Amino acid sequence: MNSFSPNEILTFVEENDVKFIRLTFCDMFGNLKNIAIMPNELPRAFSHGIPFDASCISDGCSDLLLVPDISTLSVLPWRPKSGRVVRFFCDLKNMDGSDYIGDMRSSLSSYMNSLRLDGYACEMGTKCEFYLFELDENGNPTHIPHDDGSYLDVAPLDKCENARREICLSLEEMGLSPKSSCHKHGPGQNEIEFRENEPVSAADNMVHYKTVVKSIAAQNGLFASFMPKPLPDNYGSALSISVSLKKGGENIFGPSPREMSVEGKCFIAGVLRRITEITAFLNPTTNSYKRFGSGYAPSFVNCSYGNNAPLIRVPVSAGTAPRIEIRSADACCNPYVTFKLILAAGIEGIKSGDCSLFYDSMLTENLNNTQFEHLPSSLNEALELAKQSEFVREMLSDEIRHNIFRKLEKQLDDYEKSDDDEEFEKKYYFKSI
Repeated sequence: MNSFSPNEILTFVEENDVKFIRLTFCDMFGNLKNIAIMPNELPRAFSHGIPFDASCISDGCSDLLLVPDISTLSVLPWRPKSGRVVRFFCDLKNMDGSDYIGDMRSSLSSYMNSLRLDGYACEMGTKCEFYLFELDENGNPTHIPHDDGSYLDVAPLDKCENARREICLSLEEMGLSPKSSCHKHGPGQNEIEFRENEPVSAADNMVHYKTVVKSIAAQNGLFASFMPKPLPDNYGSALSISVSLKKGGENIFGPSPREMSVEGKCFIAGVLRRITEITAFLNPTTNSYKRFGSGYAPSFVNCSYGNNAPLIRVPVSAGTAPRIEIRSADACCNPYVTFKLILAAGIEGIKSGDCSLFYDSMLTENLNNTQFEHLPSSLNEALELAKQSEFVREMLSDEIRHNIFRKLEKQLDDYEKSDDDEEFEKKYYFKSI
């Protein structure tokens, strides 16, 4: 509905028996937050914004305004048809109407506008894994997976297919464009892949996707967790991020992966060069680092054509747009921050003209992993690298950077004070992510 005016939106709300409007945004870790308003408050939301206590974003922040982005209107399909509920993503404004410098969605949007002025067109996609767990007799989540299925299994081994189907249908009804779904390697583990989209829309989709999965899982008597490593002795859950980039209408990763342009190689080199400095944002929990090097999760700074193991993969597939996949992130990240940092690192690589790291990091039959740099082994290590990074300082406002660093420091402090690391992570992440 991105071509509609505020008046047309108000007419839609009235004619479709909409009773609640959710004004949504996300916190520093990409968790969806919202305020529900009644339809008669929508004109004020469009013209002035709706004030709210923003302490959930920043400890030092008081009130901000939520201003709906009209292009993001979506009906929530799992809510009743009578008295419908719709959702908008919102821009964050200061109380005087000026832009809030800590708004991560606006930060990504502004960066994309600057890339367009430089002649770039970008699309990003996600493949995100999650586990489905049983509930106990009181309706509380257990750590018992919903099935004992494995990679690409079908029923009856795959008991998750009904929930996955409902999730995909709900996503499609909301216009979020799921591409495929399947059972993954772990028991009760699933993956849904999204079509590539403009980065802000792709980040919006990722934020709302987690809420859709959890809501549909609950309706099926299950609990969904996006915790990176919920089962210590089994596969972790990843967020794979694909990037397609054109300059002047020409795909920099094409026309085929093995004929990649110099710009494409420099983009990859740029991401590889900065990846350790931005890992704290891609993997912002202590649990995230228990996934690295386990199963198919990367642990080295490398790349490859086709191979599924490295940090950056260049898929070799006929009939699809050339792209790259960054495989180290997980669903705990804030996608607005993550997408901006990945793109900025790649663009920096293009501007440098230096693609030597692309060749140095290429995984071939003649190289083994011991020749590559390691990804950070802990959140503490990743955070220190991020704090020292001039690149991070340049790409993120003081407000965004300091807010995230404070929350990571608090998390690490609580973790280090705990008597049992595993129990701490279950309590801190299992239900909340």
